[in-house]
Amino acid sequence: MVLADRRVALVYRVIATGFIGAAILFAFGVFDGAPSIDALKFYTTVSNVICFVWILLVLARTIADLRTRGARGWSSPSPRFAGVVMMAITVTMLIYLIILAPTPPVDGYERFTLSDTLLHVVTPSLVIVDWLVFHPKGRLRWIDPVLWAIVPWAYLVWAFAAGALGLVTWEAGNPFPYPFMDVSTLGLGGVAAWIGALSVALIGVGYVYVALDHGLARVGRGSAAPGADKRDAGETSGPDRSGPETSSTPLPEGAEV
Repeated sequence: MVLADRRVALVYRVIATGFIGAAILFAFGVFDGAPSIDALKFYTTVSNVICFVWILLVLARTIADLRTRGARGWSSPSPRFAGVVMMAITVTMLIYLIILAPTPPVDGYERFTLSDTLLHVVTPSLVIVDWLVFHPKGRLRWIDPVLWAIVPWAYLVWAFAAGALGLVTWEAGNPFPYPFMDVSTLGLGGVAAWIGALSVALIGVGYVYVALDHGLARVGRGSAAPGADKRDAGETSGPDRSGPETSSTPLPEGAEV
């Protein structure tokens, strides 16, 4: 089930690009008059940058398809990779709302400021809605949530290694960027338990996305008018095996993302 109108998608994606771009400018301190790329050491910034690059690619594809294929249809460089981006930023949102926001603020750090809200709530919401409304359904596979977890796991490996080697310093002299990574307070076992629990929870959220993807695909097939081309409406009969397709023209059998 997908809103197969590139004109609506274009308007939405232009707006999303503006908001996500503003979030990144806040993260890099541009609006504070002290621009710096130091914020890239935090997962929040990394995931927002991933979203910004992705929305630019999606926007460019939408513009190109409008010119060459017309208003009817969907535009996505890769419906499956959309899941990677969506899960990466979902981690940011859930960690903030469930772990960081309820934690008593330290060193004067305020929750839900404009910049915090853009980075942790607005960007995730925009990316999730874009996937829900404008990307074809029935493309995700049941193995995907495990693969999506590679992004936050890779960050954890980097953060632990960079901190241990003294390559980065975290804010306010903290030994780790996030409370659940604090070995000095929680111990190795406590940190491992936190990471394990978060991994299970986040992969579980990923399976909710996959189930929703398949469910919406079935709804789309069931509601299609007799004789209508379901692929033109953005639906498929199974997981994505078509790669970065953007129209109703099928790719060769067996083609992958």
